Amino acid sequence: MFLRKSGIGAAAAVLLALSRLPAFALPQPYQIDFQPAASPVMEQIEDFHRLLLYIIIAVCLFVLALLVVVVVKYRAGANPVPSKVHHHTLLEVAWTLIPVIILVFIAVPSFRLLYYEAAIPKPDVTIKAIGKQWFWSYEYPGSAAGFTYDSVGLSDKDAKKADKPRLLGVDNPVYVPVNKVVEIDTVGADVIHSWAMPQMGVKMDAVPGRINRTWFKATQTGVFYGQCSELCGARHAYMPIEMHVVSDADYDAWLAASKKKFAAIENDATRVASNLEIAQ
Repeated sequence: MFLRKSGIGAAAAVLLALSRLPAFALPQPYQIDFQPAASPVMEQIEDFHRLLLYIIIAVCLFVLALLVVVVVKYRAGANPVPSKVHHHTLLEVAWTLIPVIILVFIAVPSFRLLYYEAAIPKPDVTIKAIGKQWFWSYEYPGSAAGFTYDSVGLSDKDAKKADKPRLLGVDNPVYVPVNKVVEIDTVGADVIHSWAMPQMGVKMDAVPGRINRTWFKATQTGVFYGQCSELCGARHAYMPIEMHVVSDADYDAWLAASKKKFAAIENDATRVASNLEIAQ
């Protein structure tokens, strides 16, 4: 019994030390842009978004200029006798070809980005994210890990006590190593959920009876937040995702501590039910 308590205490100490990391993905007043990218996938999404923004601005300015020219040059005061021209072959060809060229110009980087997101490199870590009403469960498979735990959103009182943002903090966060390829396998236990981590450029539906796969590679340490992004029921807004990106040494320490911590919890379902009741 003493050894068991000592193991739980050591695990708690390691988890407490790892929790003192800088937090990212927090909302800012008057924020209009993406949260800062923290993975190569999100960096490419930002680049593609910026390209589309430039194209949209150019098209809007061009159309506005044409409208101004038409209003000024072809107003009734300047043209008391209206034009009777019905067709203009060059103009009709131009307004057909130019949009096609623009769409092709957009399609090439779009397909390249879709392929980059879909082609999962050889993962260093594989985590199974199981969406439930209304919390997440995580499985760390393999000989190096091999444990499962629930991650439940904190109540407002507990979030304030833990100095975590409201509706984003959880009791048991996800831990991943920095600069490693992490594969996320999602599945729904009841209805469709969606595992989303904006700064990693990840959003994948968790569908009952089907495993969907996605990936990311975090390029900086810190605490990152996401949420379920698929309307999944009455408490959809209360199943956040908290992810800690840590160094390899800290990740190995967390793995070792978590094996003891979660193996020592004999009735985890009772804890989940209690936390859900508090959150309500």
